Amino acid sequence: MLTFPAVSLRFLSVWRRNLRVWRKLMLPSIMGNFGEPLLYLLALGYGFGQLVGDIGELPYMVFLASGIICSSAMNTSSFEALYSAYTRMTVQRTWGAMLDAPLNVDDVALGEISWAATKALISSTAILVVASLLGLVGGWQAVLVLPVILLTGFCFGACAMVVTAVSRSYDFFLYYFTLVMTPMLLLSGVFFPLDQLPPLIAQGAFLLPLAHAVEVVRPLMLGGAPTNAGLHLGVIAAYGLVAFTLATAILRRRLMS
Repeated sequence: MLTFPAVSLRFLSVWRRNLRVWRKLMLPSIMGNFGEPLLYLLALGYGFGQLVGDIGELPYMVFLASGIICSSAMNTSSFEALYSAYTRMTVQRTWGAMLDAPLNVDDVALGEISWAATKALISSTAILVVASLLGLVGGWQAVLVLPVILLTGFCFGACAMVVTAVSRSYDFFLYYFTLVMTPMLLLSGVFFPLDQLPPLIAQGAFLLPLAHAVEVVRPLMLGGAPTNAGLHLGVIAAYGLVAFTLATAILRRRLMS
């Protein structure tokens, strides 16, 4: 039977450890966080924008910027909780050393997921800065995107941690990217409006957390207020809490057996 993880502030030790390691590569990492979104916005925004034109009353570049912020949060947190976390768990055996300290599996899992959410926040903040410099932000409300991204990063970091917990090799992650993340990226309103899809598919997209993140972030980027924000944020939080609980249960069985 699943039990909710025993949450304590000890997870911050894991978070700080990952932060100290990341600081060694901080400069190239931050430069990449700025360069990649700029490339996407210029290539896709201007390239497709010339073909697509406006979406409603929005230039395609403005529409795309908010979607890329959400997709970047998903990709960054997922990659960190998959490849980096799996490396620390099995190759470097960092987790084993942590468990010899006064830490338990729940602390390690929460620290890793929180770090994945932090990486998502760093990446998406860079995109938000680039979007602001390009004049794609509609008002001060865009600042409120940041806590939404942190929650979104936690959600996808927790979901990815479930995959890490059951994986026996890096190759297994390809199934998750191909069968889950790629369809979610294409069907959640990142690159085109959901109302352009068949109604059944558009409704099905809201069973996935990325669509809810886009529904909150896009209006904030435009300087407005999202509708049904509580519902959208609740779905994202529910995904994160359920995945966190499941991941810790699997990891306890795997690491403590």
